[in-house]
Amino acid sequence: MASATIFSSLRRRRSPSLEAFLAPVDLSSEALLDTLCAVSRELVSLFLVNDRMVPFFQGKNSRSLIRKIQVFSVLLDSFCEVGLSRMPSRVFLCFKELYLVLYRSKILLDYVKGSSKLWLLLQNNSISGHFHDLNQEILTLLDVFPLSEIYLSQDVKEQVQLLKKQSRKSKLLIDKNDDLLRMKFYNFLNELENGKVPDQNELYSFFVEKLAIRDVKSIRFEIEFLEEQIVSCEGDIEPTASVLNGFVALTRYCRFLLFRVEDEEGELGKWRRKKTKKGLISQEIADTFITIPKDFCCPILLDLMRDPVIVSTGQTYDRVSISRWIEEGHGTCPKTGQMLVHTRLVPNRALRNLIVQWCLANGIPYDPPENMDSSSESYTAPSPSKAAMAATKATSDLLVEQLANGTAKAKTVAAREIRLLAKSGRENRACIAEAGAIPLLKMLLSSSDAFAQENSVTAMLNLSIYDKNKCRIMDIEGCLGSIVGVLRSGHTIEARENAAATLFSLSAVHDYKKRIAEEDGAIDALAGLLIEGTPRGKKDAVTALFNLSTHTENCVRMIESGAITALVGALGCEGVSEEGAGALALIVRQPVGAEAVGNEEMAVAGLIGMMRCGTPRGKENAVAALLELCRSGGEVATERVLKAPALAGLLQSLLFTGTKRARRKAASLARVFQRCEYASLHFGGMGVGYIFAGNSSSVRDTGFAGDVAVTISVPVL
Repeated sequence: MASATIFSSLRRRRSPSLEAFLAPVDLSSEALLDTLCAVSRELVSLFLVNDRMVPFFQGKNSRSLIRKIQVFSVLLDSFCEVGLSRMPSRVFLCFKELYLVLYRSKILLDYVKGSSKLWLLLQNNSISGHFHDLNQEILTLLDVFPLSEIYLSQDVKEQVQLLKKQSRKSKLLIDKNDDLLRMKFYNFLNELENGKVPDQNELYSFFVEKLAIRDVKSIRFEIEFLEEQIVSCEGDIEPTASVLNGFVALTRYCRFLLFRVEDEEGELGKWRRKKTKKGLISQEIADTFITIPKDFCCPILLDLMRDPVIVSTGQTYDRVSISRWIEEGHGTCPKTGQMLVHTRLVPNRALRNLIVQWCLANGIPYDPPENMDSSSESYTAPSPSKAAMAATKATSDLLVEQLANGTAKAKTVAAREIRLLAKSGRENRACIAEAGAIPLLKMLLSSSDAFAQENSVTAMLNLSIYDKNKCRIMDIEGCLGSIVGVLRSGHTIEARENAAATLFSLSAVHDYKKRIAEEDGAIDALAGLLIEGTPRGKKDAVTALFNLSTHTENCVRMIESGAITALVGALGCEGVSEEGAGALALIVRQPVGAEAVGNEEMAVAGLIGMMRCGTPRGKENAVAALLELCRSGGEVATERVLKAPALAGLLQSLLFTGTKRARRKAASLARVFQRCEYASLHFGGMGVGYIFAGNSSSVRDTGFAGDVAVTISVPVL
């Protein structure tokens, strides 16, 4: 018998039941017979009696298989009439094999019934082969079935013998018309590959007349199903993921070419029922209970690596974090403490490929760094083909045309489609921006339609992930102000949150941080969102404020806008306390910032609380903030920190159990106290040697934002 692995190449939406792979061992002969009868009747009633259940493609193979199952159903009914008491033992063994055949038939028929038309077309030869393999299994079963030793009616025996004869003559059936359609689909892709957009009449004939895809709901199902196959592929998919991307792009183009943009099923608001992944990438992972493998995290930032590189000691770090470490003058490996023989960074291609595969398997957005050297490019993620790019460009032109000249409803739909198209791939984001979408999306930011505003600001967010688009957005007069306007008074909380995330994305460029901070109401609105927003809104706001705080000239603006109070309040809020402490650690480096934080009644208590109950990174940021507060805040601030209850014990704990940087900061803070008149009161029992245990160096820490550990990744919505 052919094993159940003949279906291993099928991409299923649901895993098959265990019965498809294991023969029953605990069923009596009567119970097994009853099960077989029930399964065979179910298949016959679903697929033979109800013509609507017959798939659009593979109809001949499906009907042929069902007719064979119908004969087995008649045979099984006969056994129910005569009983099993006098039957040879081989009959029971054949029943077990029939059990497997029926369940594998059910899997194949369900798969064909539930698949999209385009996917069945692309898999035409492969699926036809699966039907043929099942026919061979049926033939093998009939060859060993002891029909002559069983007392059954002659009519039933003749039907079984006829089935055996037909199965022996049966050959692989590949419908020629279906195969011609498949070749036509590939021809469209070849035209795009050669720089030619297929003729609209031919596309209409193919999709609408030949495939009967006659509405937006149907073509959306086709697009989503193909996208699902790309995400769920395990490297053995045929056609390849790159080719499938081309077919998805072509089908998406046809959705807007052949159907009106306004032709959406139901009301526009219904798109909101499908929950999008919210928050930062790390938050997405937490929300879905997916743990990042430890080997995929950078030892410095403890976050998912985008560009892993190997240093001379053999340790792997994310390029951005280790480069900053080296630029700050460190000559040792952060993890091992060994001296770096050289500062050359070697791309860890094998690990990067594993990270990409893991992200694809778990549905986590992953974009490689924009500035990566071409010599280090070796991603397994499918890069877009020329055909996919040509189709995406044509789609972008259609959507931008609707943004410019369409009805109000068409503009809303176009903004949503641009949002979805920009969710992945820098190439998509580049195409959309080059088509002129950003100025038109900017106009929708002030729309009175809540859906239009929310989709336009989210599209702006997704587009801003591409570095070159950041410049395009900031160069458009009034665009930054419009984004801030949504943040301040957006129609929905989602729009305000996405506006905050957009500011965070834009602030990745250092020169833009000051411009954003100086925009009227920007920091005020971020502070307000941090205080009153949803958990996700607080996360978006605090990461944006953290990024803005890395620019030294923004300190005064943040104080005047009430951001200090909001950040201090965030210290007691789970999910944003790390970033809040990190931002405060940067702000207090300046005397005016230290004074403002020192004047906050709950600042020191909040930081002490984080040292006691926070995460490792939170404790690290908290002790760094207290250290900088003492250094920059003068005697009053130092005295306030020094008098904090239980600080000595917390420092002692950090010196032994904290991260490397936390130990360094704790030791530095202990040295500050040693020089104070209160040192004997709090640290007399610890000893000078213990105070210096965390770090033997007497040089003051001079790091910048790299000394503050937070997880900051741009959300894709």
